[in-house]
Amino acid sequence: DGLKDGQGNPLRYDRVYYVGERDFYVPRDENGKFKKYDTAGEAYEDQLKVMRTLTPTHIVFNGRVGALTGDGALTSKVGERVLIVHSQANRDTRPHLIGGHGDYVWATGKFHNPPETDLETWFIPGGAAGAMMYTFKQPGVYAYV
Repeated sequence: DGLKDGQGNPLRYDRVYYVGERDFYVPRDENGKFKKYDTAGEAYEDQLKVMRTLTPTHIVFNGRVGALTGDGALTSKVGERVLIVHSQANRDTRPHLIGGHGDYVWATGKFHNPPETDLETWFIPGGAAGAMMYTFKQPGVYAYV
């Protein structure tokens, strides 16, 4: 039946983007430098120790540093309505669109629930996914953090 606003009116979007926020737990050696392994199996025991601290060494969008910049930038045109679906595997997160906001936000990914509106930052619990919709009103660079 499609997305709806809080009054049951249909919401349409021109583009949809997926942002996967991921945590990495990379072991360090006795000098504090990141360790390298020949195979994933060799890293297993050391990675478990790091993971048990629940403190990631790296947090990235879409699998790598800079994934949403340069050729990987999420683009739109002025006047387009963009839906961004954001997932996080382990930790709570608080996405924010610098220069914009969430016109409509489903912070826990429950599209059958009415969206919250006009949020600068929204809370997505660890292990959940959320989504926001924004209509770009002017040209520029908007940072998604």
